[in-house]
Amino acid sequence: MSVEEVLESKWICPKCGVRKPRVRKVALTGAGLSRLVNWQHLEYYMVSCPRCGYTEAYDAEILGDRDKAMSVMDLLLGH
Repeated sequence: MSVEEVLESKWICPKCGVRKPRVRKVALTGAGLSRLVNWQHLEYYMVSCPRCGYTEAYDAEILGDRDKAMSVMDLLLGH
């Protein structure tokens, strides 16, 4: 089961109780050199309630969804 599927099946909005969140994976640049070369090495899952808009962010690396080979490719290709 993927991280997205787990979040979609287990997440409940703490504000309004909705059980069907919107899950998106986003990549961000850090500060310094990574920002200069637009190296998006920080990845997060954003889980949002479609009813009230409440949103939580989860670090993809902590959830075990960080592909180290992809981060090297991001650096080399500038994605």
